[in-house]
Amino acid sequence: MYALILAGGRGERLKPLTDTMPKPMVPVRGTPILGHQLSWLRREGITDIVVLCSYRWEAIRDHFDDGRELGLRIQYSVEESPLGRGGGLRQGLGMVPDTERTVVALNGDVLTNQPLEPLLRLHRDSGATATLMLAPYPSAYGVLETDDTGRVLSFVEKGTLPHWIHAGVDIFERAIREELPELGDHETMTLPEMAQQGRLYAYRSNAYWASIDGFKDLKAAEESFPEAEAAPGGQGS
Repeated sequence: MYALILAGGRGERLKPLTDTMPKPMVPVRGTPILGHQLSWLRREGITDIVVLCSYRWEAIRDHFDDGRELGLRIQYSVEESPLGRGGGLRQGLGMVPDTERTVVALNGDVLTNQPLEPLLRLHRDSGATATLMLAPYPSAYGVLETDDTGRVLSFVEKGTLPHWIHAGVDIFERAIREELPELGDHETMTLPEMAQQGRLYAYRSNAYWASIDGFKDLKAAEESFPEAEAAPGGQGS
């Protein structure tokens, strides 16, 4: 099975680390974010990777080469100029054989230990064109619970809100390629239209998940990333 990884991010909020490398190469516990992703995908049965890259992509190639040492087959879809996430996926899907009906796609700055099988099962059973992994919406502030008199009952440091967000891990039918923009973002152009047509599903995951956007996120990941630990379950929606 193939996985496509969006790895062209410049990581402006992680400068100066990203002056010499793309964002997915920033290390967490001594291993690039992308390295953690590849290990997770291999454990989940993925055999082939297409890295969608642009900015300083040679740093990725020089580190991972063809993936043989990791037990994977890695190819690189290099954008001469940035195509946006939708355009990058469209170009990268052109490197996936027609015989591959379903692929995994993920952002190059997320870490998770969510098993893929529940997402794949929901995707198959629903007949969806695309299935998105959702994560609980983290609160940026401490959350307080009070009673009707205003007495504080509990204080949760940076808890979660009663909402779900797109976690940047997706299951796509390969046929989605013709619906993706040649230039632009599929989250604003393709996926909303699919939702209106009833072809988009989502899986609510309670597994470990982190998106690394800046140094605060990087520090949190260094402290909390569970690596290969088993993940709790979730449910489809």
